[in-house]
Amino acid sequence: MASLTQDRTAPGISAGTEEGVLVGPAARKMLAVVRLSVGFLMLWAFFDKLFGFGYSTPSAKAWIHGGTPSQGFLGHLEGPFAGFFGGMASAFSDGLFMFALLAIGAAVMLGIGLRVAAVAGSILMLLMWMAEFPITLIHSTNPLVDYHIIYGLLFVFFALTFAGDTWGLGRWWRGLPIVQQHGWLR
Repeated sequence: MASLTQDRTAPGISAGTEEGVLVGPAARKMLAVVRLSVGFLMLWAFFDKLFGFGYSTPSAKAWIHGGTPSQGFLGHLEGPFAGFFGGMASAFSDGLFMFALLAIGAAVMLGIGLRVAAVAGSILMLLMWMAEFPITLIHSTNPLVDYHIIYGLLFVFFALTFAGDTWGLGRWWRGLPIVQQHGWLR
């Protein structure tokens, strides 16, 4: 591991130690690639639902054409949480869902506000997992841990590893006075 440098990006961890491998240059770059990929995934979902690119949302059902990004999904659920989620379906849930996709995706792509994005993204992914729970039992190779759970865990991982510092604005963001005064904004 002679190629690793003493990078003190994460307080108390040095790249020259086994437990500091995540702050090694190659690992930091790979973490940035994963962060940018997950952020892009969230932004793609937002723009696909907004404009209806035809991947998961046809053009006719795009939000700009009067489509309802959350209502159609929430109104047709089956299973133990159908009543709970069906009662949430509204124009407000459409706006909140779209805002969440945009804000979480932008924060993760930019590497800023990763603590807030971790909490919001994990909650969103958990709710989506719960909404699809009976479907995952039928159509998945693992009914308990699907992509929603993995993405939720990745959001937390990004916040815990200063993932926004490499190819992102994380260091700059943490240096802002308001973020220094309110650590939860990190």
